[in-house]
Amino acid sequence: MKSHQSTQTMKPATAAKKLGVYLPATPAEFQEGVVTRAELNELQANPPEWLRALRENGPHPRPVVAAKLGVSIAGLARGGVTEALTSEQIQEIKDAGPEWLEKERATQAEVRKEAARLKQRDAEKADGAES
Repeated sequence: MKSHQSTQTMKPATAAKKLGVYLPATPAEFQEGVVTRAELNELQANPPEWLRALRENGPHPRPVVAAKLGVSIAGLARGGVTEALTSEQIQEIKDAGPEWLEKERATQAEVRKEAARLKQRDAEKADGAES
């Protein structure tokens, strides 16, 4: 039997998410087509100028904005940030140091601390089960 290998494709929204860019800011030809796995790999390995510029200056999608601010996506929403932001806008928020940002960063730190504690506890349980 001859195996037929089809080319794996994805919607532009999926490709944009994997590339960490805001889809409406990408070129029209990217938004209107489909992206193959090979094309995605090529974009990641050798980003064209538009992709480098988007990654550097934005606008950035919410997961990237949240990461740059050190908060969760839900924390962004609680802080009233619901749109994509440019790198400059993100820096302005950092410089202003609003109360919601400090609160959300503290919350995020607690979440990470608890996740680390649970991971340690589970590792200790696994070690105890092996003995």
